[in-house]
Formats: sequence, structure tokens, C-alpha cells
Amino acid sequence: MMNDPWHLYLMAGIYLLAGLMHFLFPGIYLRIMPPYLPSHRLLVYASGVVEVVLGAGLCFPPTRNPAIYGIILMLTVFLLVHFNMLTDPKAASGLPQWILIIRIPLQFGLAYWAYTYVAL
Repeated sequence: MMNDPWHLYLMAGIYLLAGLMHFLFPGIYLRIMPPYLPSHRLLVYASGVVEVVLGAGLCFPPTRNPAIYGIILMLTVFLLVHFNMLTDPKAASGLPQWILIIRIPLQFGLAYWAYTYVAL
């Protein structure tokens, strides 16, 4: 654990904070949920729990690889929300179109970043 790179813990902190935000500001996440998904509130809270668990999982060698693959899967599923924000002005929340577009490849960049820690 002492030999782990500092940026692994930065990533863990990002996911822990992002997960907590689902509980502190659920309205933001409810607004961006695609209309075809059921139980928006449940999904917002469940995704927050998942982000917290995966972020914490990065911090411990026995859970690190499952957390990494979980993060990659989660980011893939979250593409639904990002595409919804591109097509629904209400979900876009006034963000410029270029930011919404950049968020798509950013998801892949975040997935690659996580993948670089496999078998650390």
C-alpha cells in the first residue's frame, strides 16, 4: 500500500466525493436521468453507493482489481446519462454543447486511467 502511486488515491477520492454528491445534491442527478429508466431516485442513490464502494475499493489491494473493472463498467453505463444530456435541453441544465460533447470521450479517458492500475 505504501508503494501505491498517489494518483491512485486521487482517483479513489474523486469517486468517493462523486458518490457522496448523489446524497448531498440528488436533484442535480435526478434532472439528468434518461426518461426511459425507471425509479430515478433509487438509481441516483444506488449509483452514489456504487461510486463510494468502488472508490473505497481502489484503496485496498484485495479489492482493487474488482473496483477497477466496476469503475469501467459504471462509466460505460453512465454514458446513457451523458447522451441524454446531449439530446435533452432540460437535462443539459444550460451547459454549453461543447462541454456535453467533451464529456463523452472523457468517460473513456477515465476508464483508461482506471485500467492502468490493474494488477498494481
